Amino acid sequence: MKLSVLDQSVITKGESARGALRKTVKLAQIAEKLGYTRFWVAEHHNSNGIAGSSPEILISHIASSTSKIRVGSGGVLLPQYSPYKIAENFNMLETLFPGRIDLGIGRSPGGSASTRLALTDGLRKSLNEFPTQVKDLQDFLYKKLPEGHPYRSVEAFPQVEDPAQMWMLGITHRGARLAAEYGTSFTYGHFITPANGKRAMETYFSQFHPSAGLSKPKANVCIFVVCAETQERAEELALSQDMWLLAVEKGKDTRIISPAEAKSITLTPEEKAKTAENRKRMIIGTPAKVKEELQLLSEIYQTDEFMVITNIYDFQDKLNSYRLLSEAFA
Repeated sequence: MKLSVLDQSVITKGESARGALRKTVKLAQIAEKLGYTRFWVAEHHNSNGIAGSSPEILISHIASSTSKIRVGSGGVLLPQYSPYKIAENFNMLETLFPGRIDLGIGRSPGGSASTRLALTDGLRKSLNEFPTQVKDLQDFLYKKLPEGHPYRSVEAFPQVEDPAQMWMLGITHRGARLAAEYGTSFTYGHFITPANGKRAMETYFSQFHPSAGLSKPKANVCIFVVCAETQERAEELALSQDMWLLAVEKGKDTRIISPAEAKSITLTPEEKAKTAENRKRMIIGTPAKVKEELQLLSEIYQTDEFMVITNIYDFQDKLNSYRLLSEAFA
């Protein structure tokens, strides 16, 4: 089993964005020592609880602070940007850190309608253009723009022999089908929508077409995990994550609160039901339990790699969760 990390640079209550980003870099260094395969950072905007708004800059800093772990985006919000600019950004990263860069892209609008318009500088770009953007991004990376393309004479510099590995993030079989059609690697977001996973992965593997960047299908699954020495301790730590998810879904203050503060909150019946539903997006427990459940999901999803996201209050507890998980699979 390969283990990787997705980190959103979440901000805990009482800390600064600078502190959250320093923790992200420290986590990447620890993950490398523990043998994790790749370390990805996310892109979020207009949020007071998530510091990661520019994955390209953060990737460069993390890659400079580590030596061998693959570093990438999970993912760049392609609909808001120029495929050409993204190609040049990641060619630059690949030039600086050869053989270590992953280019994960997503179709998400990136936030509210006004946030998205701010990202596009007022240009109303349709999400339906995403497949065309994916193709253009690939063609810029691999210098394969077709005859008649309006940008045929434009090349993405600096040029690299082996471009960054391209991954498409998805939460439905439609996203999986697009990744298969264009021959990119695929990440399924179990941590967002677990219900569609089996169909999505089956679609990807059954419909995959080789591309210039990938000769055979490659996929992983991203999932929330909270691991501790006892089940009781893991459940307690996960309370912070429970409350954080409720806050994110309501668009409220998304800074992570402590388990003690989480215990003091009285939930409505609707919030209790939503929390129970959200628990399907995560695995919580001892190393043995987490390992067993990941192995079961590995068979269902036909993958040998899981990308783990752990959004809890105390950084040392977070590091310990990743350590226990790596030791369980050592």
